[in-house]
Parts: sequence; structure tokens; C-alpha cells
Amino acid sequence: MSCGISKAEFLETEAPRLEKWLNLNHHGKMAYMENNFDKRLDPTLLVEDSKSVVSLLLNYYPSEFQNQESFKISKYAYGIDYHDVIKGKLRELIHSIQTNIGAVSGRAFVDSAPVLDKAWAAKSGLGWIGKNSNLLTKKVGSFYFIAELIIDLELEYDSPTTDHCGACTACIDSCPTNAIVAPYVVDGSKCISYFTIELKENIPTEFKGMFNDWAFGCDVCQDVCPWNKFSKPHSEPLFNPNPDVLAMSKKDWIEITEETFKVVFKNSPIKRTKFEGIKRNIDFLY
Repeated sequence: MSCGISKAEFLETEAPRLEKWLNLNHHGKMAYMENNFDKRLDPTLLVEDSKSVVSLLLNYYPSEFQNQESFKISKYAYGIDYHDVIKGKLRELIHSIQTNIGAVSGRAFVDSAPVLDKAWAAKSGLGWIGKNSNLLTKKVGSFYFIAELIIDLELEYDSPTTDHCGACTACIDSCPTNAIVAPYVVDGSKCISYFTIELKENIPTEFKGMFNDWAFGCDVCQDVCPWNKFSKPHSEPLFNPNPDVLAMSKKDWIEITEETFKVVFKNSPIKRTKFEGIKRNIDFLY
């Protein structure tokens, strides 16, 4: 796990970027992105009396991968739902802070509140925002989860690092649906992850044949990133791949029943799409 700390204050440079992104409808049908605009940019509105944003990275890069002749799922979904795993770790961290320092109050966030986690991680020196809009690091690439503690404790703050994407356009050139519409700008409404996870209605037919067998999420812009040559397998047993998932063939995915889905994906992020969502995605692929 990596840790960086920033002063809890208004994200001035992010405000116009977020406003423009929303105005261009790059969030598609993700209406929740329009909510709590001020809170997304100012943690002191989210957590009263907050002084520091502690950003944390937790690697999820696996040591084993799916059967090549299968419909593909994002690597982050190989194991147990990260929300459950990371929330437990954050509770332990807050307890440790309170035990060692005293009365410290705040809140923990794991991808479930209006917090611009990548912006805070970059501000805290944990990496830089790449051309694919993911947080990149020189040492371990980009296959990790980001979480935050927003607390009422003043700390020493870290400084941002520099951008090391250079002239590389591997992610832009490789995106199957051309969702990276400009360096550092992703049109979420064209992203395979959006279509297969966030979108609740039918996938637009104009994208038929573009998904390269991705049934849940998409890792293409990370897989092609040169910095991910430095990815190392994680050491969190709860993120270890479910062997049943890795072994599934295309036939298994096509023939999956609701009963089997509920058993195999009981503690998985994939349950977020529900059985109907996965069936819709698979039907779209063949």
C-alpha cells in the first residue's frame, strides 16, 4: 500500500475540467456525476472541519489470468469486491490513528462518494494522471485501487510528481471504441467499462463488434501502457482470483444460469451488473 497526504482544500484546477467534462456529456447516463458538484471539489464540505486528505493505493494486479478463450473481465473483478476489503483496512487505519494520536475524526471513502480520488492521489504525489485519465506511477503502473481518509488532523503535506507520459499515445491508439477523445480526456459515454457496468439500458448497436470480447469492464488502456510493464502481483489474499471465474469458457458464460451466477459471483464486483446485465453484455458480444 502507498500513502500520500494533501491539504483538504478546494481543487481549483479540477473545477473547470470537471465542469467542461459534464457539459460535454462525457458522463453519459451516469447522472450521479452531476450531483454534489461542490462537494466533489471541496472536501471541507464533505467532512466538516477536515484538514487533510490521506490518499491510499492498494495493488490488485493478479499473478494468474483468465482462460484466453473466454469473454474478458477487468482484472480488478477477479477476486472479492474491493469495497468490502478496503473498507475493513480503512477502519483498522482510523483505529490505529486514534489509538496512537488521540481523538481524530473523519470519514473513509472507497469509490462510493463524491470524491475525485485520482485528483487527490496525484496532488498527494502518488502518481500522475495519464493520457488515459488513470493514475500512473513509475514503480507499479496503474493496477491499483484508490481510497481516501478525510480527517480533521493537520499533517505534513506531500507534493505532486511530474508527468511521464511523454510522446506516448499507446492508450489513445489502442482504445477499441475511441473513448480517449484527446490526451487526458476520456468520453465516459464511449468507454466499454461504462457500457458493460454503468449503462442500465441496451448498449447502442453502433458499437457492435468493437468490444473485443470484454464482458465486464475493459483493461486495454492499462494493458498497453508502458508503465504497466512494472506491475507486480499483489499480496492481498482476498484479491486472489476466483478459480471458477478464471476457468470459465465462452460456452460457460453463454449458458450461465441465474443460480450459478449468484453462487460464483456472490462476493464479486461483477454482481453489480446483476444477472440480467451480464446476459445483456454476453448477448451483445456474439
